Amino acid sequence: MSQSKELMIASRPDFVTELLPSAQRTALLYHLSYLCLAKFPKLERELRARATETQLLFGSSEVLLLKCAATSKNLVSTLLPGLKAAVEKDKSTLAIKSLEKARSWITEIVDKVEQMVERYDIHNNSVASCTSDVINEKDETESKIKINVEKIAKLKSDVTKLKEERKKNTEEISQIDRTIAQKNQELQNYIKQASRKHNRLGFITALVPFIGPLVNAIFGAKIDHGLAANIQALSNELSRLSNEKSNLRNMEWNIDFRLTDLQLKLASMIIENESIPDPVHLNDVQTCLSQIQQILIQIKQFWETVSVMLEALKEETFANEHFIEDSDMKEIFLNSITTAQQHWKDFGESCLHARDIFSLQKRNAYLFLEISPSSLSPDEWQKRYNAVTMELKKISPDPCAPKATAAIAQ
Repeated sequence: MSQSKELMIASRPDFVTELLPSAQRTALLYHLSYLCLAKFPKLERELRARATETQLLFGSSEVLLLKCAATSKNLVSTLLPGLKAAVEKDKSTLAIKSLEKARSWITEIVDKVEQMVERYDIHNNSVASCTSDVINEKDETESKIKINVEKIAKLKSDVTKLKEERKKNTEEISQIDRTIAQKNQELQNYIKQASRKHNRLGFITALVPFIGPLVNAIFGAKIDHGLAANIQALSNELSRLSNEKSNLRNMEWNIDFRLTDLQLKLASMIIENESIPDPVHLNDVQTCLSQIQQILIQIKQFWETVSVMLEALKEETFANEHFIEDSDMKEIFLNSITTAQQHWKDFGESCLHARDIFSLQKRNAYLFLEISPSSLSPDEWQKRYNAVTMELKKISPDPCAPKATAAIAQ
């Protein structure tokens, strides 16, 4: 695999669960959009079609996450035990074959994730087309009706202010992300220095692509005090930045909820005037789909990184026959494999958890499509609206936030 590709060492084994808030939010936003298009059957049908496409896409995402979990299980149950057996039996050729087999599994996953990213891109364009149709229909309808300009103008002003607040918050998160990336690169450089000076750390960095456990392993080893101090300082700084980013994300989530509430009030007022509301929630659906797409890209980069690491392990370790003959090196390597197995087991379990959520979304979250919103009474409509907004409020923006914040690489 080309070394020129952008690589990614994951912040923690459960990073894939970052998919979940956007997946859960997508169905609820579709539901709100569906409610807002009551009495407009043509647009109802179009939105139902797009939501059904999303439901099917989530089914494919479920299969992909299961594939990631299965590959992780194969690494734990086949590759790592195979490497252990190869070292114990002094057979470098067997180890190299095991690594090449693992890289073939990973290449297959990378290809499937890339295909899934393309499907999300195509689907997002389809949702954008639906949004455009709503806007066009709205323009035609509004020319025929009279609306309460003063109240709507006030709500629109409030919405604009919140959007500005969100934009500022997003810019702050982006700045923190850039700082994290810079500090993380410095930390990775220090980790490489430490691994070159300590055999066990070298093996751990080759087998465990998660920075948090790597930092913990370094603190448990006897390394140069100056290097340890630099790693400790950077780890502390990254933890601080991570906490700051988490706080900003929670603020962003709160702003989004307030913005959704205002937009729904605005939509309700316009519906009372028998006009079509702005397709704000469809825009939010596009945002959620884009977020899922970006995390899938991270998953692809993660597996590409693992492939590169395994190739490096094959070329730099097992190509040297003297390694197999060194009993001390052999013991260190076997201990590193045991450590790696647990982290890969955690990763596989997080993939299965994410897969379960996508499965649940696919089965249950789109049942609202079975009922036409135009058939609802005003009281029933309001009841559904209140229920959906409550569900939106319950969604955590960071389902996999660690109890003890670790260093982050993105």
